[in-house]
Amino acid sequence: MKVGCIGLGDIAQKAYLPVLGTQPGIDLHLQTRTPATLQHVADTLHLPADRRHPTLDDLLAQDLDAAFVHAPTAVHPEIVTRLLEAGVPTYVDKPLAYDLTDSARLVALAEERNVSLMVGFNRRHAPAYAQCADHPRELILMQKNRVGLPEEPRTMILDDFVHVVDTLRFLVPGPVDDITVRGRMRDGLLHHVVLQLAGDGFTALGVMNRLSGSTEEILEVSGQDTKRQVVNLAETIDHKGQPTVRRRGDWVPVARQRGIEQAVLSFLDAVRAGKVLSARDALETHELCERVVRTVLERSGAA
Repeated sequence: MKVGCIGLGDIAQKAYLPVLGTQPGIDLHLQTRTPATLQHVADTLHLPADRRHPTLDDLLAQDLDAAFVHAPTAVHPEIVTRLLEAGVPTYVDKPLAYDLTDSARLVALAEERNVSLMVGFNRRHAPAYAQCADHPRELILMQKNRVGLPEEPRTMILDDFVHVVDTLRFLVPGPVDDITVRGRMRDGLLHHVVLQLAGDGFTALGVMNRLSGSTEEILEVSGQDTKRQVVNLAETIDHKGQPTVRRRGDWVPVARQRGIEQAVLSFLDAVRAGKVLSARDALETHELCERVVRTVLERSGAA
């Protein structure tokens, strides 16, 4: 199976290539416009010259069976369009695009061409979060905080808060009939944002504070007088009277802990089986993110 990897930045090098580079039966092809990066990464993986590609045209000429897109978000629409038009099953880092119109167009194009399109919402595959879907979920609270990093709203929400939005959508136990958004904007930068999703018998809260004094990610699901808490995707604490703590094993790879390995293998298995994957559900996450962006801007007077 010929698999292309487009974009060789931190996320590709730290998370995806360690998985792709060790899979049997994968002929891995790399593409980036930065020659030094291409040489360094390909040398690290011991890839021959015919698997190193400076242009997307060169990569597409290899008759790929699948592709992973880890280039900057701004160029996702162009790259993903080229891949889908060439009939290449495509896995792309979240988000599909900054603009909802572009995201919707890419999903429609994939459906029109009957080509797989998968968005990398890896937290749905992370073991600790997937196990929360089996826990009572009357109340869901997810925090993903940073230190000293207020940012332009659309960039912050689509590049980072999107993980919170998608995780809440994944975990809510029923249809959402009420959506509330709050945020704090100063000098054009978003300091924090809060999303509340509610339905019959449940409430889900997503919080991101970019001036929190700590880089952390905490998920809590509770119901029926029990609570499960996941800290930084690595430690799970079950509360039912006396807390029970489970920690990630010392030898568990980070890519597996964060669900990236599982997402990659799920995508590759679908390609091998000829199963076409739809990004229609992922588009709903993008639509909700767009609602968050517009609400924050409108309430700040910046819209």
